[in-house]
Amino acid sequence: MIELRFSGTRPNGQSISGSFNAASLSEGKKRVGLLAEKNKLTINKIEKKSTFIYKVRKGSDKPIKGEQKAFSKEEVVNALTKLGYEVISVNKYVFEWQPKPPTQDIVSFVKITAELLEQKLPFSEIITLLINDIENKTLRETLKQINNDLKKGADSQTVFMQYEGVFGKFTAYMLGLASKSGNMAEIYKATAKFLERQQEFKKNIRSALLTPMITLFVLFLAVIFYVGYIFPETAKLFQKFDIELPPLTAITLDVSDFLIGNIWLVLLAMVLPPILIWQWGMTKKGRLILDRYMLKMPIMGGLIHKTLIEVFCRVFYTLYSGAAESIEPIKIAAEASGNVYFENQIKTISIPLMIKTGAGVSESFEASGVFTDTAINRFHSGEETGTIKNTALQLANYYESETVFRMKNIIEMIQVFIAMIIMIVMIGLTLVSAETATISPKSPMLG
Repeated sequence: MIELRFSGTRPNGQSISGSFNAASLSEGKKRVGLLAEKNKLTINKIEKKSTFIYKVRKGSDKPIKGEQKAFSKEEVVNALTKLGYEVISVNKYVFEWQPKPPTQDIVSFVKITAELLEQKLPFSEIITLLINDIENKTLRETLKQINNDLKKGADSQTVFMQYEGVFGKFTAYMLGLASKSGNMAEIYKATAKFLERQQEFKKNIRSALLTPMITLFVLFLAVIFYVGYIFPETAKLFQKFDIELPPLTAITLDVSDFLIGNIWLVLLAMVLPPILIWQWGMTKKGRLILDRYMLKMPIMGGLIHKTLIEVFCRVFYTLYSGAAESIEPIKIAAEASGNVYFENQIKTISIPLMIKTGAGVSESFEASGVFTDTAINRFHSGEETGTIKNTALQLANYYESETVFRMKNIIEMIQVFIAMIIMIVMIGLTLVSAETATISPKSPMLG
């Protein structure tokens, strides 16, 4: 998210200016163009707020360096001059790139803020304390800007949503909402819990899927190297002496000849499908289909499905305040799940059903087809007893306990499975090598 400022003139010659936030410079120019067309404005200038490095001195003191965001160099010079500094130099960053902060840094910020809020410290003091302690430059500068905007009286939700590229859409929404709520500490605490669970789940997914896939891929490359390069050097030596090869050696040599003769085809078959699937998964339709079938994967599918319901219920519990205002919490909770198919089913089936026909929560969730029978039954009981908010928390805690326990078992099972594959491959290579070692040339006397 970047901040832009434009200036122009009305048809009557009156000057006009304004500033706004946009995802990119091109998007900002497009928005200014539409505004100019609608109001018949003549746009004179569009400026982007950038970071400037300055070097100043006060009196005979040693020169000091610093950074300041501004729309132009003149703004920085004027501001420093008003503060009584002698400006030595002001230069704009040539390459201004701010990578997104690590998730762990954001989790730490939210968690520490929640703890300090529970101790009744003012939010402005907490932000000031954290700005001085946070090491990540992007997060530190973001908090500085947020603190400045809030001090000017800006709407907290608008301010935080400007930095959804830093915090993530859901986190930015929750932190902005917290400042408006009556219980700021509770929302920060719930957001920290959500982020921790999300981080833990991604870590477990890497352990369960990514690491084994990399291990198998490296093992596959090692086998190809052995079969395609090392093994033929020995086996073809026997062919020169017209020695009959044992069955395993002969089969392995045939595979080796195929690999060597079709090396580019083999490499293309290995590399192209993952790239095509990844590119397809980046499209809206591809992501929807992949996320749908992710819930149906053997072993991991059910676990991922229940984790999505856990995340949904945890966010729903935090935001839900009553049946009359249930649409927005359901929408935000669906977005927080991170699964496009899960989110789409709730937004296109459950929410319209509630709005158009006045259907209840459990009935609408059941129609979406993305909730388990257990979840539907619990929500139905919660509706009847008027405890749907607490029911959501109970479901979140229940599925958290179940998924954590099952994930540990699955990771152990996958590790055993990978170990068995490695063992089988090593035994196969050992048998082929041992069989090759038993080959001996025919005796010259017999010839």
